[in-house]
Amino acid sequence: MNKMQTIPVRTPSAQYPVHVGSGLLARVAPLIEKSLRAQQSSSLQPKKSRKKSSLPHRIFVLTSPDIWALWAPHFLRSFAQPPTVLFLPAGERLKTLASVEKLCRQLASSGADRSSLLIAFGGGIVGDVGGFLAAIYMRGIPFVQIPTTFLAQVDSSVGGKTGVNLPEGKNLVGSFHHPLAVIADIDLLATLPERELRAGLIESLKAGIIRDAALFRFMESHSARLLQREPAALQKVITASIRMKAEVVGADERESGLRMILNLGHTLGHAIESATGYRQLLHGEAIAWGTVAACEVARSRRTITSAQHQRILAAIHLFGPFPALRLHAQRLVALTARDKKNRGELRRYVLPVSIGNATVANDVTHEELIQAAQSMLTLAKHPGSAS
Repeated sequence: MNKMQTIPVRTPSAQYPVHVGSGLLARVAPLIEKSLRAQQSSSLQPKKSRKKSSLPHRIFVLTSPDIWALWAPHFLRSFAQPPTVLFLPAGERLKTLASVEKLCRQLASSGADRSSLLIAFGGGIVGDVGGFLAAIYMRGIPFVQIPTTFLAQVDSSVGGKTGVNLPEGKNLVGSFHHPLAVIADIDLLATLPERELRAGLIESLKAGIIRDAALFRFMESHSARLLQREPAALQKVITASIRMKAEVVGADERESGLRMILNLGHTLGHAIESATGYRQLLHGEAIAWGTVAACEVARSRRTITSAQHQRILAAIHLFGPFPALRLHAQRLVALTARDKKNRGELRRYVLPVSIGNATVANDVTHEELIQAAQSMLTLAKHPGSAS
């Protein structure tokens, strides 16, 4: 068993730990209690008024039926009293305000109050919906993230972004609401479908491209170990990815500047998801193709060399193949007008500067995006052709 590592996330509004290791699911209750003690010790309340550290009386778990069927016995092992379970079936189509309203009503009818705790136990959709639910129910209750997919462990569970989709675009309704703690158990990845593992690894590769050249090199050199789910290799990549994101979020909590670099590949990636009705590609697969397009803009602008461009595409290919696309460049670019990074007439686009460095460009033209989308779609006509 790999030793648990804890990465602190420190922002102006919140501080919390991200625990990474094996066998953590059976230790959920004591890990939450530890975070509660830390929160109480940092509170401005007089010591005599602080409550004894213990789990809240009412604990709720938001999860998917599939995850609960696989992991419920392990999850419940450390709880003296079983939490109340709320279910959100899998699928991006249920990441909606209607789902949140339904869950709010379930919390209310079950007696949830401001002292209650919500645990989001699932992939990125469960985490996003659960975090948003916790942010708005009674104007905010504490929650804990227990991500069950690679992508959620390295990215969406950390940083406080929560939200749901509208028909007009992805994550257009949401809130910043940080968790009390994040518990990333590598053992949960054992039952992850291979396609989801590959899609999640793209998110870590993105972390390497934008800010951690050593992580990029490790993933280049050890792709086979990662795809074989070697625990030591997985933990190394997960920990490095979280450290990178924690550093960026700590410097720019509300995405006013630096944090935007985390969106490499997301401008066209989100457009691809929208254009395909959130049914054809996993999020990481769409981001892979979006990153290919961003690299094409960077190559044409010569912010990266042709050698770096080819190296990044080859690394993306290591974690493919990804589904083919049959879309039109004009439609994809039109969908990017709804991107949350845009400000007024400025279209903000994340570009790699070198492997391990990225920037946010405010002057990417419509014509550049069309050309990049066309180049990407030419590659995407045949799965695995990004090399």
